[in-house]
Amino acid sequence: MTKHNWFYSQLFTNWKRFEVIYVTILILLQLAVFAIVPDSPIGMISGVAGVICLVYGMKGRKISFIFGFIQCVAMTYVAWISHAYGSFAMDIVYVISQPIGWYLWGRQQQTHSFQPGTRKKVFFGAFLAWAIGWWVLAGVGGQLPYFDSINFVISFIAQVLYVLKYNENWSLWIFVNVANFVYWSILSVQMMMGDNTIGTLGANLSQVALQAALLFNAIYAQKVWSSGEANNEGGAA
Repeated sequence: MTKHNWFYSQLFTNWKRFEVIYVTILILLQLAVFAIVPDSPIGMISGVAGVICLVYGMKGRKISFIFGFIQCVAMTYVAWISHAYGSFAMDIVYVISQPIGWYLWGRQQQTHSFQPGTRKKVFFGAFLAWAIGWWVLAGVGGQLPYFDSINFVISFIAQVLYVLKYNENWSLWIFVNVANFVYWSILSVQMMMGDNTIGTLGANLSQVALQAALLFNAIYAQKVWSSGEANNEGGAA
């Protein structure tokens, strides 16, 4: 049996054909958006790194946090120029959470779940936090605060659960990704119609493509984590 180094094992081992195909399609989607509207290389970098990060996260692999750091730094800039203040605040949290996740995933190889009663309390708390965040962001003049609040609070809860390897993180990410897809789509349409001049069209479209990719990945990841396939670094450890 050939023994590979850690990076090779993390990057290339134990992939299903379906996973290789869908990862390739999602990355090509990001590159296609940039080819159509090449005004935001940072948006493209954020999109590609985000896809790679979450795909390795789906497989439960620690290396996802390296790509996550790149994606979060790039996305922080995109959110700032787009006045997406909830996203901007959360992207700073994401940057900080990457080394924390790297450390914790090195110590915890197994995924786990809440008891049903606790799960309901977590989801109710996320809903309540969203409402409060909506009120705060509306007060500071953020764009589409009812959507941006999802980035500001529910994403935070989902990220904490992700770092701690709770399966429920993917349920919250599905909700977040749907909301983000709608959010960035609205901003893109507004910009194309001339109703919004904040940010760039390429950066907005790159986020539309990214959120579509992350939504698909979150749905698939929920299945993978629930089955235990993501334990022990998805067979790459």
